[in-house]
Amino acid sequence: MATIKLTKNELKSQKDSLKRFQRYLPTLTLKKQQLQTEIRAIEAHAREVRARRESLEKEFTAWIAVFGEREAFKPEMVRVSNIRKGVGNIAGVGIPVYQGADFTRGDYDLYATPLWIDLAADRMEEVLSLDLEASVLDEQVRLLARELRVTTQRVNLFEKVKIPETRENIKKITVYLGDQQVAAVVRGKISKRSLVEATA
Repeated sequence: MATIKLTKNELKSQKDSLKRFQRYLPTLTLKKQQLQTEIRAIEAHAREVRARRESLEKEFTAWIAVFGEREAFKPEMVRVSNIRKGVGNIAGVGIPVYQGADFTRGDYDLYATPLWIDLAADRMEEVLSLDLEASVLDEQVRLLARELRVTTQRVNLFEKVKIPETRENIKKITVYLGDQQVAAVVRGKISKRSLVEATA
């Protein structure tokens, strides 16, 4: 704890600091709660996206197996050419927002490949799109978790260090100034009595 001056000016400064800390603390606490809520919501959404992707992949794998031509479809037939992202803001934190993706398809011989290849490529695009969305959601959680950590540290600093320390400083200064005032009154009375006795 830093040394403080035991003066009226320091007392005013400490009281102003305490008001400021008490004014900021509810805002920080609210931000912390909002970040926690948003992180939980995004994690739940990411789980839904991954479940949808898993379901789609199982359906896709079973569907290809029915045709007995598993080797006909190669994953490199579909490639991501562009990921479209926007920017969102949650509690003052800039986050990426998935807006979609553009895909390109590799060349394949229309006569040598089965008819269902185009449908399989469409499904593959859906799976890749869900993967990309999940990774953007993971990035959102990472950025929000980092901000939550900083906000939690600030809340703890205010609650556990700054506010108690400032209250203790105010108490110490008040007691000291009170003692000084009592001592001044006592000295005044002693001086008055000495003056009265000297004139008598």
